[in-house]
Amino acid sequence: MKNNTSGIFSVRNKSIDILRALTMLLMIFVNDVWSVSGLPEWLGHAKWGQDMLGLADVVFPCFLFVVGMSIPYAIESRFAKGIDATDTIAHILTRSLALLIMGVYIVNTESGLSPESGMSFNLYRILMVAAFFLIWNVYPKTDKQHLKYTFSALKMAGLLLLLFLGIIFRDANGGILSPRWWGILGIIGWTYLICAFVYLFTRDRLRYLIPIWILLIIICILQTPMKEGQSILNLPGDNFFNAMLNILHINNGALSAFTMGGIILSLISARYRDVKKSQRLIFAFIVAFLFIIAGYITNEYWIISKLGETPPWVFYCTGIAIFTYSIIYWLDSTGKTTWAKIIEPAGKATLTCYLVPYVLYAIRFVESPEWFRNGFPGLINCILFSFFTIGITYLLGRIHIKLKI
Repeated sequence: MKNNTSGIFSVRNKSIDILRALTMLLMIFVNDVWSVSGLPEWLGHAKWGQDMLGLADVVFPCFLFVVGMSIPYAIESRFAKGIDATDTIAHILTRSLALLIMGVYIVNTESGLSPESGMSFNLYRILMVAAFFLIWNVYPKTDKQHLKYTFSALKMAGLLLLLFLGIIFRDANGGILSPRWWGILGIIGWTYLICAFVYLFTRDRLRYLIPIWILLIIICILQTPMKEGQSILNLPGDNFFNAMLNILHINNGALSAFTMGGIILSLISARYRDVKKSQRLIFAFIVAFLFIIAGYITNEYWIISKLGETPPWVFYCTGIAIFTYSIIYWLDSTGKTTWAKIIEPAGKATLTCYLVPYVLYAIRFVESPEWFRNGFPGLINCILFSFFTIGITYLLGRIHIKLKI
C-alpha cells in the first residue's frame, strides 16, 4: 500500500463539498416533490420500464459519484496523519456498517408500522432518528472525565434504543425487521465498502482503477436486459457469476461504476491541478460530452432507467456529474462560489441533513392546504422545505449535534 504521491491530496478540494451540498439539496427536494401534484413529469422519477431521465433519477448517481470523489481525500488524509492500514480498514468497515444499519431501519419503516409495534409510526421514526444521533453524534472533545462518561452513556442509550426498536418492529403486514433492499443509505454503504477497499489497495494508480471501472461498465452492459427483454450475457437464473456479484453487492455494476468514476475524476483533478483552468475545463467538457454521446448511442439498445440501472442511465448521469463538477471547480477557482455558503451545511453535515426531514415529516401536525400541494405553489413549498432543512442542519451543528461515521 505504499504510495509516493499522496501529497496531491494535501489541499482540500472545496468544489467537492459544494457538489455534495448541491446534490443533497436536490435530494431533499426530489424526496419531497413526490407529494405535490400537477408538476412536470421530468422533475420526478421515471416509472418502471419508462425510457426517461427525470431530475430525481440524476440525484442519487451524482451523490454516489461525490462519495467516490471524497474517498481518495479521506483515505490519504488518514495516512498523512500516520494512521496505519489496519486502522483504516477498521474505519471503512465501521462506516459501512453504520450506513447499513441506518439504511435497514429506514427502509423497513417505508413498509408502514403495525399496531403490534405498540407505538405510532411518527413516534417510531422520531425515536429511530434520535437513536442514530445518540450513537453517531460528534460529541465535543473534552478532558473532563464526567463528560466522557456522559457521552459514553448517551451512545449506549442510543444503542439500546435502536435494539429495542428493532425487536418491537412489525410492518403493516406483520413482517419483522430485515435487510429488504437495504435502503438508500444501505446501498451507499455497500458501494462505499467495495470502492473504498479498491482504492485502499490500489491507491492513486490509475492503471488499475480505470480497468476496474471499465470492468464494471462491461458487467453493466452484459448483465442489463435490453429493449427486447434479454441481456447480452443471458445466463440461467442460478449461476456462479451472478451469485458472486450478488454476494459482493455489485449486482450489474452500475452503482459501483458511479463511485469508481468519482474516484478516478478526483485523482485526475488532483494530479493535474496545476494545468491552466481553461485547458482543464475544455478537457472536462469533452469527456462529459463523450459520456453523453455514449448514453445516446446505448439508448438505441437499452432504455434510460434508474430502476433498471441501465447503461444509458450510467453514461448520461456520469456525464452530468463531470460537467457539474467542472463548472463548480471553475467557479470556485475564480472566486465565484459565495452563493454556496447558504447550502454549506448540507455539504459538511450531509448525513445530518439527510435525516432531518424524517423528523420534520413526523412532527408536521398541520397538513398543508390543498392549493399548497399542487402546481407552482407546491413547487415553492418543496424548495422552501429543502432550504429549511439545511437551516435546521446548521442550527443543530451550532449546538454540537452532527452525525459523523
